[in-house]
Amino acid sequence: MRISLLMMALTFLLVATVSFAADEVYETHPDSERKDGVPEGKVEGPFEWHSEIFPGTVRQYWVYIPSQYDAEKPTPVFVVQDGLGLANQWKVPIVLDNLIHQGDVPAQIGIFVSPGVVPAPHEDAQPRFNRSFEYDSLGDRYARFLLEEILPEVSKSYNLSKDPNDRAIAGSSSGAICAFNVAWERPNEFRRVLSTVGTYVDLRGGGDFPTLVRKFEPKPIRVFLQDGSNDLNLYAGSWWNANQTMLSALNYAGYDVEHAWGEGGHNNKHASSIIPDALRWLWRDYPEPVKSGVAPQRRTDILIPGEGWKLVSEGHRFTEGPAANAKGEVYFTDVPQGIIHKIALDGTVSIFVEKSGSGINGLMFGPDGKLYGCQNGYQRIVRYDEQGNEEIVIEEVTSNDLIVLADGTGYFTDPQNQTIWRFSSNGEKAEVDQGISRPNGIIASPDQTLITVADTAGRFTYSFQRQSDGSLAYKQTYGHLHLDDEAQSSGADGMTVDTEGRIYVTSSVGLQVLDQLGRVHVILDKPQAGWLSNVTFGGSEFDTLYVTAADKVFRRKVKATGVKLWETPTAPPKPSL
Repeated sequence: MRISLLMMALTFLLVATVSFAADEVYETHPDSERKDGVPEGKVEGPFEWHSEIFPGTVRQYWVYIPSQYDAEKPTPVFVVQDGLGLANQWKVPIVLDNLIHQGDVPAQIGIFVSPGVVPAPHEDAQPRFNRSFEYDSLGDRYARFLLEEILPEVSKSYNLSKDPNDRAIAGSSSGAICAFNVAWERPNEFRRVLSTVGTYVDLRGGGDFPTLVRKFEPKPIRVFLQDGSNDLNLYAGSWWNANQTMLSALNYAGYDVEHAWGEGGHNNKHASSIIPDALRWLWRDYPEPVKSGVAPQRRTDILIPGEGWKLVSEGHRFTEGPAANAKGEVYFTDVPQGIIHKIALDGTVSIFVEKSGSGINGLMFGPDGKLYGCQNGYQRIVRYDEQGNEEIVIEEVTSNDLIVLADGTGYFTDPQNQTIWRFSSNGEKAEVDQGISRPNGIIASPDQTLITVADTAGRFTYSFQRQSDGSLAYKQTYGHLHLDDEAQSSGADGMTVDTEGRIYVTSSVGLQVLDQLGRVHVILDKPQAGWLSNVTFGGSEFDTLYVTAADKVFRRKVKATGVKLWETPTAPPKPSL
């Protein structure tokens, strides 16, 4: 009981922060008051929950069940952070009763979840309050908490829809950024977001959201924002400015977004007066699905509306090393099985080399028309002719990825020894750099004067200028990559380059597209969870990206053309500084 009362009191204080706008007055919305003849739903709870994703925490949640609930049908879901305290301030049960009865929103189950608390070990000790950690942090922890713990538990008693179009999530302050983050991380699970006085500032990295919204390809999310000009202005930033910046970013990226601005402070007065209209807007045109928007002209405009990742091949153990020949046919490896596969222009997948040895990794075509490969299981680099006949190029080397340029000079990375090597077609080799934590992918600029190396263990790509003798000079951390919130490194792996000099880097957050100056302009979502290992351009017009992602290979057409590094070097256009 002591913990329950403490949690309820804490939640109330957090969501009822005192406003400094003394004259702030908002009328109660008619749909926030009880009406005659409207069937009343019921609120059950509190139920206590001990989380495994947030170890040691105890919390409460409540469940609203509309009178129209039909156990035979999957029912839409509305999740509200900060538990029944916030839900009652917003008068959510009454609002839902009225809106469902009027047919303005679908009948839905409300789930009101409090933040976790780790109870104090004794009376003279302080509990650990988990609200900021759970709500303000980026990453997918809280989304997993809902999807793996709370929703399955409530589903034991009620028939909850699993359709993301049937799921809305809301919150105030830190609960608001939490709600947005859940949909951002899992748009395949939640599509509708209500955010009031949202904490899109740098308490725990949330200030990055406007930038991420602008850079990632648009997600199928609908967002309603509310804030007031007298909101907080603290060490972490200005809430008012941050919410306006979020609106600007969402509009820039083509999202379906609406907002309600006022003059209020950091409280729920304004929000409580507009909740009925905000929910109407979020659920308008239901059951039409919420779709990804189309961004206005981007500075790096490579996305084709409606064009997403398409599965090419599956059933492999771990795919790597995609490389395209002059026709645009793509070859890739299944590293553990030592197989090289070929993707024909018609999409047919066949085995090119069945026994290349365990550890066959990076591939790249050379000016001789042969396919070069890092045959790391045998500690050598080999090449194959069109019939798949193998020839050894270099022995007694460990390697991961490679390129072969128009003059026949090759370079490969050696993560095990933190080394980059130069090699020639006649088997000569020389060390050209040492010291990158985990050198992995390697690519050249269209004019073949600059070499870029990905560092899997860091957040930067490295740039070198290639000298006339093939050596590398002027090493510099150059490409600045985005990281997962919990990551210490980018997970940068394979790369490719287009005719504009843009470099495409596979990473833990997705396919990051950098301009010539090393700045990320666009991030393409990963086609599936798991390691995104490599990328190349292919297809008859070299305008299709092929990525290797764990056990599968995917393709996606873009408004860009890949570079054939074995051909005569060409100068890319001058970058915009």
